[in-house]
Amino acid sequence: MADNSNIVRAMRERQQTIRRQLDQRSISLKALSMDSGIGYSTLLSYFPNPDGAAEPAQMPVSAVYMLCGHVPNDLLSLLLPDGNMIVSVPEGVDHDALEAWCIEFLRIKGEAHRPNSPAGRDLSGCEDERLDRHVATLRGISDAA
Repeated sequence: MADNSNIVRAMRERQQTIRRQLDQRSISLKALSMDSGIGYSTLLSYFPNPDGAAEPAQMPVSAVYMLCGHVPNDLLSLLLPDGNMIVSVPEGVDHDALEAWCIEFLRIKGEAHRPNSPAGRDLSGCEDERLDRHVATLRGISDAA
């Protein structure tokens, strides 16, 4: 396991990345303060000006909790170890549409693994692209609600 100093250093770098991304996405700390209920000066301590003069303060889990729904999940996910991410549970999913999507995905995937497919039992580039396009439609099932 990494020692604490390495973890703290990595977290501070990630907090600086989050601040740069907030600025690039025009998400102001003042608006974030009002929306999240975290004081502006506290947010500024977590996400200091990216000029490098101030070092980010360690964030408690309660701050991450309060930022959920106000900071994009891809940015909050930077606070987690690599390979982990924060996702929102979709509401109003059409489960019948999801079932149909899964059945179609499995049909396409099964066809791609037939011996007479372009790459035999392996996925060919065109089959991989077709599966990727199908996966891209999944988002629409949860957004349709």
